[in-house]
Amino acid sequence: MAKITLDNLAHSYLPNPKGEDDFALKELNHDWDDGAAYALLGSSGCGKSTLLNIISGLLHPSQGRILFDGQDVTHAPTAERNIAQVFQFPVVYDTMTVQDNLAFPLRNRGREESYVAERVQEIARMIGMEDMLKKKARGLTADAKQKISLGRGMVRKDVNALLFDEPLTVIDPHMKWELRTQLKKLHHDFGHTMIYVTHDQTEALTFADKVVVMYDGRVVQIGTPEELFERPEHTFVGYFIGSPGMNVIPARVEGSTAHLDGDVIPLADSYGPLDGRVEIGVRPEYVRLSQTEGVPVKVNRVEDVGRHKIIRAEYSGHDINIIAGEDEQIGADMNRVVFDPDHVNVYANDWRVAPLGRSAPAGEAA
Repeated sequence: MAKITLDNLAHSYLPNPKGEDDFALKELNHDWDDGAAYALLGSSGCGKSTLLNIISGLLHPSQGRILFDGQDVTHAPTAERNIAQVFQFPVVYDTMTVQDNLAFPLRNRGREESYVAERVQEIARMIGMEDMLKKKARGLTADAKQKISLGRGMVRKDVNALLFDEPLTVIDPHMKWELRTQLKKLHHDFGHTMIYVTHDQTEALTFADKVVVMYDGRVVQIGTPEELFERPEHTFVGYFIGSPGMNVIPARVEGSTAHLDGDVIPLADSYGPLDGRVEIGVRPEYVRLSQTEGVPVKVNRVEDVGRHKIIRAEYSGHDINIIAGEDEQIGADMNRVVFDPDHVNVYANDWRVAPLGRSAPAGEAA
């Protein structure tokens, strides 16, 4: 296990980058805690795999350093970093049996056969392949081969870090849930530093202690699932996490009031003067329909998804999503919405603005 430090790290695939836009990975400084489980989350092309490959040594950064427990490994080859990496598509030795594939990393390091056999059996149980150990890998399905790759990555207990690059892409949905559970158990039991790349928010939020959200080559927020949900630091985090994502509406904010195209909503906090493009963001879970209060909307449709209802509405040309309870009645005359002031975030040029302080409740002096 190792604490991984990213010091002034950035990378461009161009030979002579001229400016920030030429960098696939914008400048990053961060410590990855020893023994923590992280998920790198973002859409395709945001820099997730670039960052993972720099950490593993498959890619040399354009600038900055990588340190493992304070030791500079920026120029160290992958083999000297003592990491295990599992890729998006399975990498196995087709001519070997499943058992020999799983045993290979241990035998390559001279471990005793009794230990190898015990550890292979343990991992085979974990990935559900105990009855396939004697089979050659060549004839197996893609998802079976990926399970071998996962198992081979997990078979060693002494690695500095386990790196996973979209490892469940070819796995069927039910097995994805089982393998995520097993990865969580592995982390709990052995405390490996784990970094897991995915574009799937469910995978990220259920696997990681902390999620690293990336957008356009930049880390826009690192936080727990609760922090990402309640206080998205960037509008992209609000869009990307949640289903539906956060409602974002242009506004003019003065003190503890947001002005929306002729309508006014109260805010729980007070804000100073704001420059640039100002917006408010509120999760659909914190919006409710009303007959008499709030801002007027046009309700376009109601989607019953079983556990709850999603109301698709529109306000002044902007889509608004509302989540209502499964048993909640939606009347035809409910054409206004109320935002919970405690859960309205304010953004300027896509970044969350820290409030000056809590505004006074109605009837009290400020």
